[in-house]
Amino acid sequence: MNLAQSLLAALRDHGAREIFGIPGDFALPFFREIETSGILPLYTLSHEPGVGFAADAAARIHSALGVAAVTYGAGALNMVNPVAAAYAEKSPVVVISGAPGKGEISSGLLLHHQAKTIDSQFEIFKQITCDQARLDDVAVAPAAIARVLASCKRHSRPVYIEVPRDMVGVPAEPVVPQREAPVDAEQIDAAVAEILGRLARARAPVMMVGVEVRRFGLEDKVAALAHRLGLPVVTSMLGRGLLAHADAPLLGTYLGVAGTPEVTDLVENSDALLLLGVIVSDTNFGVSSRRIDLRTTIQALDGRVALGYHVYPDVPLGALVDRLLAAAPKRAAPSSAGAASYPRGLVADDAPIAPTDIAAGINDLMARHGRMPIAADVGDCLFTAMDIEHTELTAPGYYATMGYGVPAGLALQAATGKRSLILVGDGAFQMTGLELGNARRYGWDPLVVVFNNASWEMLRTFQPESAFNDLGEWQFADIARALGGDGERVRTRRELAQALERAIGRRGRFQLIEAMIPRGSLSKTLERFVAGVKRLSAKPG
Repeated sequence: MNLAQSLLAALRDHGAREIFGIPGDFALPFFREIETSGILPLYTLSHEPGVGFAADAAARIHSALGVAAVTYGAGALNMVNPVAAAYAEKSPVVVISGAPGKGEISSGLLLHHQAKTIDSQFEIFKQITCDQARLDDVAVAPAAIARVLASCKRHSRPVYIEVPRDMVGVPAEPVVPQREAPVDAEQIDAAVAEILGRLARARAPVMMVGVEVRRFGLEDKVAALAHRLGLPVVTSMLGRGLLAHADAPLLGTYLGVAGTPEVTDLVENSDALLLLGVIVSDTNFGVSSRRIDLRTTIQALDGRVALGYHVYPDVPLGALVDRLLAAAPKRAAPSSAGAASYPRGLVADDAPIAPTDIAAGINDLMARHGRMPIAADVGDCLFTAMDIEHTELTAPGYYATMGYGVPAGLALQAATGKRSLILVGDGAFQMTGLELGNARRYGWDPLVVVFNNASWEMLRTFQPESAFNDLGEWQFADIARALGGDGERVRTRRELAQALERAIGRRGRFQLIEAMIPRGSLSKTLERFVAGVKRLSAKPG
């Protein structure tokens, strides 16, 4: 076994199921090993940001490691933004970069793809990963790989591994996975007792679930816990799509002023808000109709439990949920009253298309043909996703980077074998839409809806006077056939309904529907969100 094979086998043994990548000269020996060993399938894309977004989406949908492999400098530095997004949103992505060999480094010459120093790239990735290793010493490389992959799983955040190209074929020992660190059972029992006591005394307890519940594979257990505790459940905005296939008393998604009044009131009036794996961010809590005093919440996140100023460190979320399930008394079943309803019954007439019409059309489509996993970009396509029937959803809702939707949607189909639905705005499509050209090679056939208003419309809502928000006329539907798919531009609700039905019936090629949306037409959720942000921004302090 050589070093590359040892690394690839360790990735597989730690839960990785595929690799997304783009080769380059410093990474060619490693890519040869990926291809010839067959240990993990390789999917190559066209631009490194797409590779990073795809690996992130695969990690999210698997609740396991996603892998992105690139070359040194021009490749890895092109992935800084997707990896930063994965770090912010707690997605366990393993970044593997080729690197110059020892002889090249000692030549005294500046090397192509080198930035300031040979170590610049390594130092940059220290800022956006939770652990790093350079495999330049075969004697310690297996232990370094084990440490880094254990960190990736334990923290559910990206890690970085650098492989000098002259080390790839060096004989190496297999990687022995690290043992999980023991948990402090007494501390967990104390935390559980305090949580259960707080919930028992509460007048209106509520459970909010966030991304860590998916990252650590806890959805079924959390659903069972909600039933056992008799708690109503909501997701955070970033947790949208959680519990889609679990039997949970789910009422909807908390969006503050942008959400339904029933869910907003439930959360903001709770005297025992149990936050399970929720990222405490402005996206989740910055548009509350009234400020939530987080000191009064019960927070189980970031590997700790906090109740006010009382903190229990080093409490893994999975261990806490297991102990809560074992210790919680059985309570009355929570009420499902007030569960979210979604727009349906698209009126197939000649009226122009609004974002809510797209949501209604997709809900009708899924009612007839079954739910699809969704990859959404940011902007109104993400807010429109909040009006779609609860299904698996991946989106960069906190970090809010554009360009995520298309490569993420391709990764969903690669990872699950299920046909995916991609919701993407015209601005984001300009960034990564050409990745659809890779679908034909791998037999992927996602359904893609492009929200085209010839504008960065979400930015326009905050600064309408700026002409730079205009994007001009791009014929996205015409591009589809050249990329190996089918495209159709629609302007009316009748055309939208017909195009959706045609697209779902065609298999083997991606289907792109370019929905022409009049400028200024927003989803109701985005309208409320923007109004809330403006109102809160105008308040002193």
